[in-house]
Amino acid sequence: MSDYNYYPEKVDYVPRDVLAKQGIRGVGGIIGSIAIQVLAALPSIVGLIGGAVVGVLGIGALVSKDPTDRKVGLVVTAAGALTMLAKMPFIPFIRPLAGSLLGIGALGLLAMGIWNGLKFIRGLIKNRR
Repeated sequence: MSDYNYYPEKVDYVPRDVLAKQGIRGVGGIIGSIAIQVLAALPSIVGLIGGAVVGVLGIGALVSKDPTDRKVGLVVTAAGALTMLAKMPFIPFIRPLAGSLLGIGALGLLAMGIWNGLKFIRGLIKNRR
């Protein structure tokens, strides 16, 4: 009996488009987390203006035809709205809740960014073999 293998080995690699998406999501999540933390640290008036600008940018992405852009637009719009709610001095009972949700969102984006970055690096290593 021959030692020749008639069946080729399973090729275990990550497609380039999947790697690109993972890398973009990783970097985007980490940068988004930093941006939300900066927005949360701004003083009240500057934070209100920054939240409004971010909200308008998010609404601009919401009207896109690409479903991925719409998801990003929803997250950006929510971050802008939460920033504005966290910085409004005349609504004292909502400020702590909005600030907490903003912090949780920043932490979630950071975790998602790190997770996708690790998947990206693991895919690069797997494709190098």
